Amino acid sequence: MQNTKRLSPGWVVLAIIAIGAPYTLSEYKVDVLTMLLVNIILVASFRLITTTGGWSLAHIPMMGAGAYATALLTNSLGLPFLISLPLSSLAAGLVGLIISYPLSRTKGFSFFVASFAAGEAIRLCWIRFKFPFGGHRGLSNIQPPRFIPSIDFSDAIPYYFLTLVVTIISLMILYRVDKSRIGKTFKSIESQEDLANSLGIYVTKYKMLAFAIGSCFAGTAGVMLAHRLWAIEPHQFGFMSTLYLLVWVVFGGTHTFSGPIIGVVVMTVLGEILRPLAEWIPMVYGSIIILTLIFLPEGLEGLRDKTGLRLGRFGKIKISFEK
Repeated sequence: MQNTKRLSPGWVVLAIIAIGAPYTLSEYKVDVLTMLLVNIILVASFRLITTTGGWSLAHIPMMGAGAYATALLTNSLGLPFLISLPLSSLAAGLVGLIISYPLSRTKGFSFFVASFAAGEAIRLCWIRFKFPFGGHRGLSNIQPPRFIPSIDFSDAIPYYFLTLVVTIISLMILYRVDKSRIGKTFKSIESQEDLANSLGIYVTKYKMLAFAIGSCFAGTAGVMLAHRLWAIEPHQFGFMSTLYLLVWVVFGGTHTFSGPIIGVVVMTVLGEILRPLAEWIPMVYGSIIILTLIFLPEGLEGLRDKTGLRLGRFGKIKISFEK
């Protein structure tokens, strides 16, 4: 109880900022916050896959799988958003499960390359088949959610709060998985795969499970992206987007749940500050990654060891830079 009281003021402030900020910002900046929430789901789900020792280059296409699924379910079948959201997330998870079987038999650089090939194969299917994926032009006229008659989710502020709720629920689930027995098994595979095998852990099964769960929540991020942009096309889910994902995760670190989230928040703020100098952003990002790998190989998480700084907690659940 004492611990909860000590944490309450910070979380009250954070809640006030999250709720009040949209009413003080322009529509463009509210959309930036919305996309930040989408990316927070994305990096948190990606981090789950990394706990088994693999860095997947197919994660952005998994996000695209969720986006395409919700576009088809809502536009072609007329399903409401509240049904399309879980179904599209599960569809992305199913795609991830299918491709995870061959990927789980690779390690290190081989996994890196194989996951990129698998993601590109999926993306090329969207380009190749005009029906039902729309080819190069993708799919458009994706309707905003309409499940509360009095709220227009085509407006920036209502959609922000909807995304905030989805993000909180997603993070709570992912955190529970990370701290569960299954999550600890994932980490044991990363640190000592041969030992895990010798103890009777079916490593392939757990790698596939991590990949499927991560893909499922990447699909959730894709759903929220599609219903805000109202249109999607294959280029959005290409290698450039994957590079940004890797930058966010490397900068924040992957050893703790909060690392990638801090990374994407800091990099998003930096990107907005440097927006007037847009042509310099790639160089700045590249320089940041090089410096991070040299001086903070564990990302921003490493600052705790160097400075003794603790960066936060998640309600009663601790999010610190501890294994």
